Amino acid sequence: MVGFHDDGRPVLLVLRALKLGDLLVAVPALHGLRRAYPEHRLLYAAQGWLEDAVALVGGFELLPTHGLDEPLALRPGIVDVAVNLHGCGPESQSRIEALEANRIISHRSESQPGPPWRDGVHERARWAGLLQWHGIHADPGDLFLSAPDIPTQRPGSTLIHVGAAYGSRLWPVERFAEVAAGLQRAGHRVVFTGGAADRPRAADVALRAGAGAAAVLAGKQSLAQFAALVAQARLVISADTGAAHLASAYGRPSVVLFGPAAPEEWGPPPGPHIALTQAELRRGDTFAADPDPALLGVSAHDVLDAVRELGLL
Repeated sequence: MVGFHDDGRPVLLVLRALKLGDLLVAVPALHGLRRAYPEHRLLYAAQGWLEDAVALVGGFELLPTHGLDEPLALRPGIVDVAVNLHGCGPESQSRIEALEANRIISHRSESQPGPPWRDGVHERARWAGLLQWHGIHADPGDLFLSAPDIPTQRPGSTLIHVGAAYGSRLWPVERFAEVAAGLQRAGHRVVFTGGAADRPRAADVALRAGAGAAAVLAGKQSLAQFAALVAQARLVISADTGAAHLASAYGRPSVVLFGPAAPEEWGPPPGPHIALTQAELRRGDTFAADPDPALLGVSAHDVLDAVRELGLL
């Protein structure tokens, strides 16, 4: 139980030990839980690096949890309400049931009531719908985050986010560079973002686009700093990653490139956002080392046309 100290309040725990984008599509459900349980201490079980983003949801504390490899770091009986927003499989459900909570909120399983799992549902609607089935109001459109409490040194920048967790979502560097060059010619102040592992890729894109090294921010920012950058961005261009979901959460214009995942399930909400893909080419292998054909079906010209449609070119 490292990091947890009982303060006497009843505890509500949400299990969703996944990545940034997974957290952000669950925000409507998290907001619904916060409203429904105002007297509870709210814990979100996920990887430790998400702490800054969890703070922006409002009301939740992070319980560091590395996937489903180990039991949750809470003794049985300490949790009043346990919520499975991780999935519907036996691994996540067993972690939830081991808490011996007074109430469990989950999809239907052999031991728990709940709605059946449905494929083809948008993730925001899936998790809001789960709460609704259990009698808790949640609005799929309630996806906005609190403003970061730190300023950004690059307000009004156009972000080209070159990274992704898997090769299936890595759009070619030469296409990112063509887009960046076109935007720079139109007066955009372009910066290149990503994680530490994406820094060589970001530097390559910047070089090809004729941008200086100072424009390469990949690997140089904390998650809180990155959120602040997105919150004040002029435009965000990204594959289907956490960066794109942050743009949605702050209502910033975005162009999102989809490969293995379908925009109908993971895409941005209505607003200044355009999703691009070639659905008929989709292979759908998230963990593939090479880009999904649906992603490769999107050209640099398509992206610039989308920016023009947003009124930013």
